[in-house]
Amino acid sequence: MNPITELLDATLWIGGVPILWREIIGNIFGLLCAWGGMRRLVWAWPVGIIGNVLLFTVFMGGLFNTPQNLDLYGQAGRQIMFIIVSGYGWYQWSQAKKRALTPEHAVAVVPRWASTKERTGLIIAAVLGTITCAWIFQALGSWGPWADAWIFVGSILATYGMARGWTEFWLIWIAVDIVGVPLLFFAGYYPSAALYLVYGVFVTWGFIVWVRVQRKEAAASERELAKV
Repeated sequence: MNPITELLDATLWIGGVPILWREIIGNIFGLLCAWGGMRRLVWAWPVGIIGNVLLFTVFMGGLFNTPQNLDLYGQAGRQIMFIIVSGYGWYQWSQAKKRALTPEHAVAVVPRWASTKERTGLIIAAVLGTITCAWIFQALGSWGPWADAWIFVGSILATYGMARGWTEFWLIWIAVDIVGVPLLFFAGYYPSAALYLVYGVFVTWGFIVWVRVQRKEAAASERELAKV
């Protein structure tokens, strides 16, 4: 067995249940990405990409011979989409920081609510995307296709919303977590299910933080206008 294979197959046993270390580590990277996103730090994107690569190998259980031996195409597919959308977000935030939009805080984005048109687009994409992906995942034999489809679509929309600086992206993550916890638990992906619970608390906190930032920015703008 070569070192790469040994690393991929490294397993932790808890209560007689085998858990891959790469599932644990991949989710830790995902949590770090969320924390960096809350702080509006550019490095959140590349850290998240590393976690996505690790988790792709976990959720393609039939291909990579994981203990669960289940293929969750939505979970695996969203890792690929995460990488693509994260590349977009990484570029967007990097460019914004170079333009020094908020140099006093050394952050890369100013949170804002999505417009009515943008929210409508999110809702339409969520509904049509979930229906379409559920049909595709069911045809492919994915486990739990409808739940898997929403997690896939919701995760893409949340990541895109984060890249655009829309505060609503935190609410989308909460909706993803509500569906993701039972799906992953019953599929036997216990570390991921447990981390989804942590995500649920974390993203709620992140939503509150971004709302406070918005209010602070709005108050600062009003003060500046009052000086004019």
